[in-house]
Amino acid sequence: MSVREILRWPDPRLATPCDRVEDVAAIETLVTDMFETMYDAPGRGLAAPQVGVLQRVFVMDAGWKEGDMTPVVCINPRIVSVSSETARGPEGCLSIPGVTAEVTRATTVTMAYTDLTGTAQERTFEGAEAIIAQHEYDHLDGLVHFDRLSPDDARALRDEYDAQR
Repeated sequence: MSVREILRWPDPRLATPCDRVEDVAAIETLVTDMFETMYDAPGRGLAAPQVGVLQRVFVMDAGWKEGDMTPVVCINPRIVSVSSETARGPEGCLSIPGVTAEVTRATTVTMAYTDLTGTAQERTFEGAEAIIAQHEYDHLDGLVHFDRLSPDDARALRDEYDAQR
């Protein structure tokens, strides 16, 4: 197991929609490496394309920084429903370090996915978990948080990011 390199925007792989995972057992090492990479970064979520693997899998742990480890693996997730209630708040991204965007997201999201044992799951995420799950899900569709902003806001943040590099 190892910490993997996290791709930095504008790497084109971050804008590429991912393929379904066909063999869950084949990604066990990937998932372990993704958790190690996420915790090392330190982040609260990480999607496979962020480590250069274009498959539909992400990991997250909303509470570990406060000491309550709650690791989740979502393989081939799909959004079942989102709440009509939204919240706007700051989002960072391990692939766009140093830039925080104010993003509007649903406060509750229900996802269906497969876990690492190959078992189908359905779970409702709320609060920080809902935000993280939606952010990581976007990565699987080739989106970053810049893509959730108005063109002017996105341009300003891209300029800020470019100035830091």
